[in-house]
Amino acid sequence: MNKCIRYLLLSFLTLGLVACNSSTPNTQVDSNNIENAQNKSNQLLIVYFSLPETSTPNNMSPEEENSTVVINGEVMGNTQYFASVIQEYTQGTSFRIEPVTVYPTNHEMLVNHASTEQKENARPSINNTIENFDQYETVFIGYPNWWGDLPMILYTFFDEYDFSGKTIIPFNTHGGSGFSNTIETIKELEPNASVSNQGLSISRNNIEDAKPEIISWLDRLAIKGN
Repeated sequence: MNKCIRYLLLSFLTLGLVACNSSTPNTQVDSNNIENAQNKSNQLLIVYFSLPETSTPNNMSPEEENSTVVINGEVMGNTQYFASVIQEYTQGTSFRIEPVTVYPTNHEMLVNHASTEQKENARPSINNTIENFDQYETVFIGYPNWWGDLPMILYTFFDEYDFSGKTIIPFNTHGGSGFSNTIETIKELEPNASVSNQGLSISRNNIEDAKPEIISWLDRLAIKGN
């Protein structure tokens, strides 16, 4: 009788140890998944240049309406809004390119200023810098299409950072020209990077209602939020 009791006790102890040992790997896998998701978002950077022509949501001129999105009373530039949707969904780090010399917001003055920069092949100075740029593996880069080209401050940006080994995913807003040849230009500027041909270009006429389209695009890229 005592032998039977000892046998039963040993059996229960053995089953308990097996159960404990079998649960440990599952806990570790869950922990690794969380860490990998966090690392993925930490390695993702969203860079953009955006220039809304007003910060006031009321009584906009047609030009001001064309360059802005108004969300809950907040005025955002078209590309700024695009970038904000990417950042919200992916939880990546966001960086806005800001010039040292502030661009005019008056439409006619802005057009003349940007046109002069293109003619002079200018490299406008950037006011801010990206910390720990080397840690990012994937970089979304957003910009408006200005006369079929990148804004010249984007050329400055590509001059200042080394994208070797990184993946660049372009996105832009436009008034009818799409990407033009800007993706090819980025490939020429960053020959040691992998520049995606699966970027997304959205018309200024559609950007305000484009959140579902942007999220669908991110899903196709297999870049999702945590």
